[in-house]
Amino acid sequence: MNAALYKNMLKVYGKTIISYSVGSALYLLLIIGIYPSIAKSKGMEQMLQQMPKQLLKAFDLHTGIGTIEQFMAGEYYSLLFLLILSVYCVLIANQLMARLIDRGAIAYLLATPNSRRTIATTQAFVLLTGVIAIVAAIIVAGIVGTRWLAADHALNHAAFLKMNMVGMLLFFAVSGYSFFFSAIVSDEKQALALSGGITFLFYSFDLAGKLTEKLEWLRHFSLFSAFRPAEIVQGQTELLPVCVLLGAVGLISYIAAIIAFSKRDLAV
Repeated sequence: MNAALYKNMLKVYGKTIISYSVGSALYLLLIIGIYPSIAKSKGMEQMLQQMPKQLLKAFDLHTGIGTIEQFMAGEYYSLLFLLILSVYCVLIANQLMARLIDRGAIAYLLATPNSRRTIATTQAFVLLTGVIAIVAAIIVAGIVGTRWLAADHALNHAAFLKMNMVGMLLFFAVSGYSFFFSAIVSDEKQALALSGGITFLFYSFDLAGKLTEKLEWLRHFSLFSAFRPAEIVQGQTELLPVCVLLGAVGLISYIAAIIAFSKRDLAV
């Protein structure tokens, strides 16, 4: 990794990373802020009991909303968290590599004394910095927000941190294959279509498998099925195999992207 290039790219994408981080944190604070009134309402629990089990499972509400981390798992981590991080990973991975190749701007980086491998590695670290920053902002918002907006409801910090750790590993994997496509494809739109299409397909497979038992087998083909926030906060998930799987997918994808970029022919 080249420190000078890393600092320069952070200046370019710093505002974007901050925007995603602040936006993610504010969404979670909003969810935390409404929990005290939801917790006092018996009607909410009764309504959940009347809803179809598969629908509750689809939005991670099948374990109930008895604790604030369960509420966050269903109302935030099952949808908004996935949407925000997916958009970040797909778009920024595309901009860091495929856009530069497509528009010929990669020639300026290749003209420096840095090797292709160094350039690709540095770009990968910029992408990962954003993922870490966004998740870190969410963790801080969750801990501080609970004490500030829901002081009467104790947060299970261990369960909350585990949920975020698995979530970060999920998007380590998503950003990894997005970066891979961005590194091997010269057309910006094609790279965006590949990474975005696969991410949407993974999410669709997971959602379809939750909604109906007949399609539950589809979840075996989705990375998103490894992230089960409601079950994580309940301690019903074996975290080690999940973490190893997501970590391996991400690591292999990044290594493959760096190697592929260093060996490919570029018309610059």
